[in-house]
Amino acid sequence: MTNVASMIEPTLQDVYDAQSRIEGHILRTPLRNYPVLSELLDADVWVKHENFQLLGAFKVRGGINLVSQTSQEERDRGFVTASSGNHGQSIAYAARAFGAKCTVVLPEGANTAKAASIAALGADVVFHGNVFERSKEHAEMIAERDGMRFVHAANESALIAGVGTYSIEIHEDLKDIDVLISPVGAGSGASGSCIVTDSLSPSTHVIGVQAASAPAAYHAWKSGEIEIFPMATIAEGLATESAYELPIGILRKRLTEFALVDDAAISSAIKHYVHATRTLVEHAGAASLAAAINMKESLKGKRVVLVASGGNITTDQLKAVLN
Repeated sequence: MTNVASMIEPTLQDVYDAQSRIEGHILRTPLRNYPVLSELLDADVWVKHENFQLLGAFKVRGGINLVSQTSQEERDRGFVTASSGNHGQSIAYAARAFGAKCTVVLPEGANTAKAASIAALGADVVFHGNVFERSKEHAEMIAERDGMRFVHAANESALIAGVGTYSIEIHEDLKDIDVLISPVGAGSGASGSCIVTDSLSPSTHVIGVQAASAPAAYHAWKSGEIEIFPMATIAEGLATESAYELPIGILRKRLTEFALVDDAAISSAIKHYVHATRTLVEHAGAASLAAAINMKESLKGKRVVLVASGGNITTDQLKAVLN
């Protein structure tokens, strides 16, 4: 369903071009140092606050970059995508900004805050399937039936270039970074980080992190084989049964290391964020801190950037974490 041009690996120039396109549509998010986190990890720890981004997540960068480049004919047909939540928000927001209709297919039981936001942005929300992959299949069927432009959550060069802009901001704001840790769900954010960091700060190690109970991308990164892995993580932003060709190809070439963290460690990291930064980070966004805590010894004395990729945690999820 995704066209061949969408599967071309973006370049650093593509990311800079995206930065120019999305300026005025998104926020430049802060990169902040926290003494409490630095003490916790015995390192110089900085947080890239994409949880402060419009719609509460980094994905909006990719949505604007993609939709802004589409033809009027594509916008007239409208866009359909599948998402666990944040990607759906990004396409709904971008479609509204450029006067196009949008349908977002979510898994049944999706994050209620994200679903409400997508609907408020004017998109049609469809619930289908118990996991993201079933939602994706249904979105592809809608695209075929109604002639809409299907937007894949990962196999889209423009999405990766768009979300790569947060890594340009990181390297513009801070030098001599030893380690950059990025959550991996579908893989667009970590892919963008790798492309940018390889060029702007090649000595920086980019580490991806995924939920241990949703390890499809991790296994694909290790083996080169894309297979289905059952998943049961509470981190819906990391909840994919499969890896995807474009981002996993980038990660296999460029990612330094790939870590797995369990759900308990992710929940604990959310509490650390509340204590140390007074901010809310959703489960997927907290995975980078969870990984850093697990690998504390190897990070000792280093300058570390943690990507807090999103803040869309529901009140029920937060209560469960705090209790």
